[in-house]
This record gives sequence, C-alpha cells and structure tokens, in this order.
Amino acid sequence: MTTFAYIYTDPLIEETPQEIDWGRQVERVYADIGGRSQLELLFQDCRKTPPQCLLVRRLLELGDTIAQVSDRLSELAAMGITLIATEQSYNSQENTPNLQAELLKLLQEIQTQHHSRRIRQAHARNRLEIAPPPGKPPYGYRRSRSKYIIDRSTAPVVKDFFDNFLLYGSLRGAVRYLNKKYGKNISVTTGKRWLTNHVYRGDTAYHHGEIISDTHTAIISREEAAQVDRLLRRNRRLPPRTASAPRSLAGLVVCQQCQSRMQVVLVTIRRQNKQYLYLRSLSCPLRPKCKAIAYQEVLEQTITSVCRDLPVAVEKMISPELGSVKENFTMVIELRSAEAAIAHQEEILTQLPHLVETGILDVETAKIRAYKLRTEISRLQAQIATLPPVNLISVAQAVSIPQFWLDLSEVERRFYFREFIRQIEIIRHPPTWELSIIFIF
Repeated sequence: MTTFAYIYTDPLIEETPQEIDWGRQVERVYADIGGRSQLELLFQDCRKTPPQCLLVRRLLELGDTIAQVSDRLSELAAMGITLIATEQSYNSQENTPNLQAELLKLLQEIQTQHHSRRIRQAHARNRLEIAPPPGKPPYGYRRSRSKYIIDRSTAPVVKDFFDNFLLYGSLRGAVRYLNKKYGKNISVTTGKRWLTNHVYRGDTAYHHGEIISDTHTAIISREEAAQVDRLLRRNRRLPPRTASAPRSLAGLVVCQQCQSRMQVVLVTIRRQNKQYLYLRSLSCPLRPKCKAIAYQEVLEQTITSVCRDLPVAVEKMISPELGSVKENFTMVIELRSAEAAIAHQEEILTQLPHLVETGILDVETAKIRAYKLRTEISRLQAQIATLPPVNLISVAQAVSIPQFWLDLSEVERRFYFREFIRQIEIIRHPPTWELSIIFIF
C-alpha cells in the first residue's frame, strides 16, 4: 500500500516538527514551511502515479482558505486517494452514514480555525516588527503607531512609586505613599504588577513569555530594575506583611529554643505616656513559655554583631584578589559566558541584512531569525542582571561603623538589615541570652 504524507508549518505561529510518527510506513513526505510549493508537487505526483493513501495531521493544512481545502478534498476523492487526518480521526475511506456530516462539521471548524490563524499571524507579524501587543498600554505610557511612548502626565507617578519602593523596600508602603501624595489608589496586586512589568524597563513582553529589550523609552534604568527584582526576591523570604512593618527587626528574629518567630509587641502603661517595645514568641509550645525580650536591647546587640561579623562574612565569601561578587569564580564564568553569547548573537544580527541582499534569506525569514536572536539576547541580559552588582567589600566597610546605623530611622534600618540578614536567632542562657546572626550570603 503506497502512502504519502504532507506537513504544512506556518513559521510565524508554529515550530517546525522534528519528527512525526505516522503509525505506518510512509514512502514520501512532502513538507512546506510558509509556502505551498511541496503541496503543488504532491498533487502533480498524485496525478502521475496516485498513492493509495495520503496522510495529513489536520485537514486545515491542505489550504489557506476553506475553498482551497474543499477543492483539494474533491480532487483527492476524484483520484481515488484515501485521505486520513491523524489528529482529527478523519478517514475518507470509511463508508459510514455520518461521514458527510462529520466532514461538514470539520469544514466548519476549519473555517473558524482559519480565522483564528489569521489573527495569530497578524499578531506574529506585529511581533516581528517589534510592535506593542494588543490591549491598553500600561499606566504611564501611551500607544503610538509602532511603540509605546511616555505619557508625561502619568509617568512621574509611576517613577515616584518605583523610587519609594527602592528607597524603603516596601510594596505596601509604596502603595500608601502613592495614595497619599497623588491620590492614586491602586491595590497591592496592581503595585506588584507595576514592579514586574517589563514595559517600565523599556522592554516589550509578549503573551508567550518572549521579551524584546530596548523597544521604547524606559521609566526606570536597568540598574533600578535589577534592584527591584532583588528586593522582591528578598521580601519573598519574609513572613507576610512584615516587609512594610514599621520596626526594623520585624520578621527577622526567631527564638532558637522554641523555634517560634518573634513578634514586635507594643506595651503601654495605664495613665502613663510611656511605651515599651518587646520581642515575644508568636506560638511558643513550651511550658513555661519563653520570656519576651526588650526590643531595644536586641536592636543594639544586632547592630554590634553586624558591625563585628559582616566584614568577616564578606571576606570569607570573596577571595582576597577579587573585589566584587561578580568576580567570584563561579559567577565570573557565568558572566563571561553570557557576555560572549550576547556578542555572538549581536554579530549574527549584523549579518542578516547582507544575507537578505545576497538572496540567501528572504525578508520574512530574516525577520523571524532576528526576532529569535533578540529574545535570546534579552534572556541573557536578564541572566546577567540577576548577578549582584554591588561591591560587597566596600559596602561591608561602610556599614561596619556603629554610627551609620544609629543615624538611620527605623524604616531605613529595616531596609539595610534585610539587605544582609536572613535570620536573627535568640539563644537563651537563662537568665541571659545572646544573638546569632545568619547572613544572606
């Protein structure tokens, strides 16, 4: 039994299949990518020596319109060739009473699918031209013909929101600040979407997760974007709502004896204006329960321990010859590898116009290749951005001075503590106690 197979792939919206299991032996496979030259060759060969069977994945692949599909179905039937659509359970040889009804239903589906494909093709062409995706532009931008442009009336609001988050590291605090200063009321969820939205970084992101860098004017710089991502990762390690807590030790202190997280508690005395702050175990299972500890004492010991231990911890992490985290042996290999890959991709990009001029690539194929190269470059740039950009040795020296911490407000101390500290453990030796600080690195 002679069997042919035909595959059609639209490179704008589909990946070319590497290998297809047809479930039987196939003598010839005709494959089109974008055009229909192989389909025409298939029908020429069928007119000369018709096979007994033709396999396709879907009837949709036989034409770009419902009329083309119908004409080719009729021509195959006239030549006596059995047509099987492997992904639609269609077999033209089956003499069932419902075959015509099933074919009519399939043709109606094909018409709907063609309409959907045309929409997807239009969106894909827009992506190749690096045009913004459909939909309303993010707050702070307006849509021009081919890209986003900054809305000068609303962009300062967005910029101020980012600046506040970068200064204090609190999403809820930045949301409250926006409402207080501008009367702009947004939810915490919306605020988080702003912080992670690639549009504010000058990039365009499409629905399938691909990102093209530097497509329009950014509201925040690359360095600020990397800092935002790092703060968001840092805040995910903290208990809910403690990222915006007014006290700098909130969410960081744990009692080693009962393994319970310690909460900052405000105590007042009746008919007196005095207030006292304590750290108390949230859910201590011991009897008697672990005693509360004065907040100020823990804060003072934390500052003393950070000033003493942070420089030592940084020196252990970084070799003496290297000045920054990026120069750490593992990270420097990763950094150089990514930078070399970006340089290679950019070199290929510069060669594409010449390949079009010489006829090696057509314009559409060159655009598809350029799009894939740009998305890969964006991915590599994002990988580089995750590497810590700061020089930890110089920072550690700056924050090892006690006066630095004493001059900060509680909110400012909260920001810096969380830059370096993963957890503070209270080790009890009744009636005394001591601290053990676990740094992030």
